[in-house]
Amino acid sequence: MSEHVIDVIPISEAQVRLTELAADIVNHGTEKLLTKNGNAYVALVDARKLDYYHALEAEHAGLVLVQGALEGLEDLAAGRVLDEAELDQILSVQPRKMA
Repeated sequence: MSEHVIDVIPISEAQVRLTELAADIVNHGTEKLLTKNGNAYVALVDARKLDYYHALEAEHAGLVLVQGALEGLEDLAAGRVLDEAELDQILSVQPRKMA
């Protein structure tokens, strides 16, 4: 497994060294965790890596939706369904009045 390098830097120091830190991130792949009052505050990462993180997040969201759909189909196939009145009761919804 590859080693994941994250440098921890106070935000006050990062303000002075931003150009240098950005170059290090792009050239060496290191990430910078900036702290404020000793606590994690924000991170600096390569923009390409951020794009990759966003793509992973979108892929995960898609997988969660597919998994939910599959579970719903399994429930339907097994007869685990509710009629409208049962659903309204569970959701504490007042029944609709017919016009």
